[in-house]
Amino acid sequence: MPEEPCQCPDCQRFYREHDRLIRENPTLRQQQELNWAALQSFRTLAGRVMEELQKQQEAAESAANSPQSAPAVPGAGGGTDQASDQAAEPDAVQQAMADLENINAHLFSIEALMERIFDVRVPEEVEQKFREVAGELAPDPLNADRLRLNRLLHQTPDLPG
Repeated sequence: MPEEPCQCPDCQRFYREHDRLIRENPTLRQQQELNWAALQSFRTLAGRVMEELQKQQEAAESAANSPQSAPAVPGAGGGTDQASDQAAEPDAVQQAMADLENINAHLFSIEALMERIFDVRVPEEVEQKFREVAGELAPDPLNADRLRLNRLLHQTPDLPG
């Protein structure tokens, strides 16, 4: 007996996005391009954020090492809580930067593997089979039959939802 799909909002959002991507990109070629673009955009964004964090860190370090920086005045507002918050924040940023470096390394590995996917070309009749299967996997949510079925399902009180 197949397991029922999860009904939580995150899973439902994933299912809708999954179906939309199949519906809007129903061929092998479109899926190849979509996945390549998604991978590249992820690498670009993660790389740029890492660069920005490194710049901020370098600026903060140079400001802290600058002879013009004023020494902290004891008892003037801050206290130990502020100092510990400032010490914890760089640790969190350092950890985030290390995590982003790992993500970029993994994405680079995935990119190398995905380049092999682009070596595959299929005839038009196979692309047509992709379109047919895509229509079965992710039918148009605005299709009249689908809308009618959704209304019926939402009126049934014993379904999870």
